[in-house]
Amino acid sequence: MKTDLSSIVAALGGVLHGDGALVVTGLAPLETATRHDVSFLSNPRYQSQLIASQAACIIVSSAMQTAAVARGACIVTDQPYLYFARLTQLWKRGRDASMYCGIHASAVVDPKAVVHPTATIGPLCVVERGARIGADTVLKSRVTVGEDCVLGERCIVHAGAVIGADGFGFAPNGVAWEKIAQLGAVQIGNDVEIGANTCIDRGALQDTVIEDGVKLDNLIQIGHNVRVGRNTAMAGCVGVAGSATIGEHCTVGGGAIILGHLTLGPDVNISAGTLVSKSILKSGHYTGIFPVDDNASWERNAASLKQLYSLRDRIKTLEKEIKQ
Repeated sequence: MKTDLSSIVAALGGVLHGDGALVVTGLAPLETATRHDVSFLSNPRYQSQLIASQAACIIVSSAMQTAAVARGACIVTDQPYLYFARLTQLWKRGRDASMYCGIHASAVVDPKAVVHPTATIGPLCVVERGARIGADTVLKSRVTVGEDCVLGERCIVHAGAVIGADGFGFAPNGVAWEKIAQLGAVQIGNDVEIGANTCIDRGALQDTVIEDGVKLDNLIQIGHNVRVGRNTAMAGCVGVAGSATIGEHCTVGGGAIILGHLTLGPDVNISAGTLVSKSILKSGHYTGIFPVDDNASWERNAASLKQLYSLRDRIKTLEKEIKQ
């Protein structure tokens, strides 16, 4: 893509210092940007990179304006990182303007599925009976959308994702298992992004629900009847077991596990690798990670942890004796 600085400001706002007719052809980090690139600075700690950067134009906050103007062209905005994010979207739209939209010839779309005319269904996708795909939603290659599942508008689903596979439901029958038919579907709101090879299971009776603005990374498992609130984001390899409810504006770090039938309230932040084994209703940052150590020390500490319960009882007994 090729554009000039005045066109960027006209589209995204901000205050330009420098030549609006200057043409740029790429986006790049400060340290590798050339005289044809736009870059950004959001953290004042990297001011030295700002001064040394060869970028044609740098997006900065007002606090960095003086240094940026002394270096060359810049765009001043309240939130440089957010501005840059929107610039990447503008750049992608311009780059992809000539790309194919519609249903790829290799995709399989059931005649009883509904695909909005502005949606894009990529190569080797499968959209089953009764599924609905909203306006401007994009399914990358090899995405499967199961029967009766619904995706809203402006969603992006990356390669290999499966929406609406059966939930993991079985009733014990002696030494065997009897399958519980999964009769629900998956409801996905607007502006949701789903990473590659992520799986969202259909509900057993009621639907699994992913609300507006949710962002799911790659290789995430969402169990049946889970509900994920608006604008929650989860990093790669998170697992959410069936019937868990996650509130709005939560974040879940990579590899974290949330057990079934639990509730996370709004604005709960879970650290990477954490096992959530009870409901958390109060907003805040929660971590449950045993620190890494050399193996011998870790085994000794783990053995000590097993004695904590009995040690607690002994302390209680001593406290009672002291009080007497």
